[in-house]
Amino acid sequence: MNTRLFYALYLIAALAVIGLIMMLTSLWVPAKAAVAQLLLEDSWSHYQVTGEHKKPWPWADHHAVARLVAPRQNISQVVLSGDTGRSLSFAPGLTEGVDSSAAKVISAHRDTHFRFLEDVAINDTLILEQGKGAIQYTILATEIVDATKVKVDPSVIPNGLILVTCYPFDAPTAGGPLRYLVFAEKTTPTIQQYVM
Repeated sequence: MNTRLFYALYLIAALAVIGLIMMLTSLWVPAKAAVAQLLLEDSWSHYQVTGEHKKPWPWADHHAVARLVAPRQNISQVVLSGDTGRSLSFAPGLTEGVDSSAAKVISAHRDTHFRFLEDVAINDTLILEQGKGAIQYTILATEIVDATKVKVDPSVIPNGLILVTCYPFDAPTAGGPLRYLVFAEKTTPTIQQYVM
């Protein structure tokens, strides 16, 4: 075998191995996301049945606390405790430490879990399941604010719901100062759910 042919075959083999590694790496992220969603669903189910919080995986710094449902958009998502970057990687997060009479504030990324907010409209229904009960909300308004100048104030809509995500939805890069806010008011008393 001549040297040129050897190097050509070596280069082809090296490129094939690099291509295989890249393909497997690209499949890893969606596989990890799918497994994470199953574990989050398990954490939520455990909380619904027992009332006890269960971390979705041993090293998690969050647990399922609610489920957000947007019926018109056919969306149902587990909501995690806290809205840290690690939590928001997997699901929407409920801001902690907010006065119980103020609005619940839930944040999520614009290009994943809260992408559907681009399609919500005034008077759409949102349902927040917590434990064995659920509260229905009606969307009153949406607003775009500059997060460097305006802070989300949960007291503006007592017992309401505020959803927060980055804006614009189709921005090529994340991390801009604009936030898209959805304000919803409680429209029905707690709806009891019964496990059969």
